Amino acid sequence: MDSSLSELGDYISAKLPEAVQSVEGNFGELTLNIAADSIVDVARLLRDDSQCQFSCIIDICGVDYPQRVERFDVVYHFLSPTQNLRIRVKLKTDEDTPVASICEVYPGADWFEREAYDMYGILFVNHPELRRLLTDYGFEGFPLRKDFPLTGFVEVRYNEELQRVVYEPVKLTQEFRSFDYLSPWEGTDYVLPGDEKAQG
Repeated sequence: MDSSLSELGDYISAKLPEAVQSVEGNFGELTLNIAADSIVDVARLLRDDSQCQFSCIIDICGVDYPQRVERFDVVYHFLSPTQNLRIRVKLKTDEDTPVASICEVYPGADWFEREAYDMYGILFVNHPELRRLLTDYGFEGFPLRKDFPLTGFVEVRYNEELQRVVYEPVKLTQEFRSFDYLSPWEGTDYVLPGDEKAQG
């Protein structure tokens, strides 16, 4: 890890020893693994401390590990234009334990937190308006969870007879599909179009 990143990690750990659980350096970026209940304090330090000056929030995203008890990582990315540094902050939570919103510290976190809620079901407490952002009003489930079915639950389409949008259970029709599971290196038992000349 770059010495400036290492020093910054040590500095933040010293300022918030109960919040920072570990410090890592990957791909030229500093990663802080923190206690979930300390995210607001960490965000405020990153923004306000003269050694940090991370004035820009770049992204908040979720990562799903369904085999873990705390199945979600919430990952924050911050930028310090003054120091030309990026930092990643990670915390763990489960389906039922909310994470504190950092909208009061970084107002730009608003839609990032709404997206993490919409896609993963990660709850953010004290968010000014935590509601779905990308899916429809009556949508059920969270599409980026690993256990979400690939086809979804309902199909949305416009019905010409009713002159409105209708929701119907997904029907998977396979009759027009034919699958060839043979490896292309083993060859097929039929001639592909364009390969007739190779059979001579």
